[in-house]
Amino acid sequence: MKLSREDTNLFFKLMWGLQFHVNRQRQILPNIKSTEEYAKLPMSDKVEVRDALWAYPDLIDTYVQNNPDGLSIDELELVRTWKRFVSSSFQIFRFLKKYAVFVSEKSGVFGVLGLYDSLEELFNGRPLPIMVQAVLLPFKGRIVYDGLLKRYNITFGGGIRSGLKEEYMAAQQNGRIITTLEPEGAASPQVEHECKLSKDFGPIDELVKGSEQLRGGSPIQSAAFTLLRASARLAQSTLHRPDELDELRHLGRQLQRALNRLKTVLARAER
Repeated sequence: MKLSREDTNLFFKLMWGLQFHVNRQRQILPNIKSTEEYAKLPMSDKVEVRDALWAYPDLIDTYVQNNPDGLSIDELELVRTWKRFVSSSFQIFRFLKKYAVFVSEKSGVFGVLGLYDSLEELFNGRPLPIMVQAVLLPFKGRIVYDGLLKRYNITFGGGIRSGLKEEYMAAQQNGRIITTLEPEGAASPQVEHECKLSKDFGPIDELVKGSEQLRGGSPIQSAAFTLLRASARLAQSTLHRPDELDELRHLGRQLQRALNRLKTVLARAER
């Protein structure tokens, strides 16, 4: 979940060139005379220049137009795409093989790659979620950060962690995890609703019909039969009418009531 070394080298070549241009325009570090000299500065000395870049993103246009570093057309286009940056506070919620999951209350859920190090390596086993201030950028169809992450020493309670998990799971289920900031990736990917079943579930209709015959019995048996009928109906509906979400929610509520009834009957039972 990080860029290749070659792509990371290119990223920083472009970033330091752009930031040196910003530095010259804003005269933040007047004694720095070249991109090479700027690149060697510690990150702490670059923060003010970096902040000026995202405060005045039109400087990207002047850099691309003037091309002071003699970049190729493709390299200039990479820099130009950075005007689509997303600056926000994020909770780093999960590290996956493909990317790290960044959740923003304002902007959505993003899949972000590391640079020289993966984000998991960068945070070295710190417990999740981790709150950071970050600027996300498009780069060759993927999303990276601009080289600087400001971490907040905040501990999250169970309620916030549960909320973040639900936000992530909803984004994952509905195809809303943003993995590119390029124009062609602006629209959310479509969620596939087709039933791709590895087995023949035709007998579910017979199960529904059979469960309707199961009535009466002891209180525990009756509650169990009701739960079976509710489960079978929900399963049948997911196979035949998977896009009828209102119906599925209604059947889901019936299933929950049946489950609660069974729990209550079992709790009442005496040895």
